[in-house]
Amino acid sequence: MKRYYKHILLLLAVFSSVNIYAQKDRNWGIIWSALKGLEYEVKGGINIGGTSPLPLPSEIREINSYRPDLALSLGTEISKWFGQNDRWGFIFGLTLDTKAMKTDATVKNYGMEIIGDGGEEIKGQWTGNVKTKFRNSYITLPLLAGYKVSKRVNLKLGPYFSYVLERDFSGHVYDGYLREDDPTGPKVEFKDGSTATYDFSDDLRRFQWGLQFGAEWRAFRHLNVYADLNWGLNNIFKKDFDTVTFNMYPIYLNMGFGYAF
Repeated sequence: MKRYYKHILLLLAVFSSVNIYAQKDRNWGIIWSALKGLEYEVKGGINIGGTSPLPLPSEIREINSYRPDLALSLGTEISKWFGQNDRWGFIFGLTLDTKAMKTDATVKNYGMEIIGDGGEEIKGQWTGNVKTKFRNSYITLPLLAGYKVSKRVNLKLGPYFSYVLERDFSGHVYDGYLREDDPTGPKVEFKDGSTATYDFSDDLRRFQWGLQFGAEWRAFRHLNVYADLNWGLNNIFKKDFDTVTFNMYPIYLNMGFGYAF
């Protein structure tokens, strides 16, 4: 997380530099942008959602608990409006954000690679309970088409492309047993409070992409309220990772406020 905060501070410094420069000739800049159909916005919000297979596979028998973690988002957007009455537009930006969750599930024959007491890795099929922590930080480029429903309401739709700055997909298993190699292999039990950890963080992809759909409401002259649904379309795990046998996708709702220049 320390590296993530450094990225936030860097982006804030860039915003501040741009703002200081803009203040030197603010009136000229606003007039020029308006004539060109350009709008600028700084946004901040939170991500709420989860990373999940679709649909739930037979290996996951029950979701015992789900908890979204604090996941912040900070970014900027530039909009270019054109066409009759400037209703249609193109929107692109740059965002630093986090997507995070914690889950507890009951599974059967779930692909797993645990770390034993001696540091050895044991791979096989897990039946029992599994707790998972997912937390990734991203730098994201959205490329969106915009449509002005009215002077106050905009709709947006298009792809986004993300690079993962920090990765964490880890947890532990408990109250169950592991069949080594396959469902008929040697049985390793964990009961009476015993657990074993796992960590698939290094097996997560660095590059992820998906679709973004959102709406924005101009509450005041410069203050916007927005909500964007970000739906990942490629598996979060690398192609050659075969421990988890199904694809998982990040699906998050980003909500917050924006300041429009």
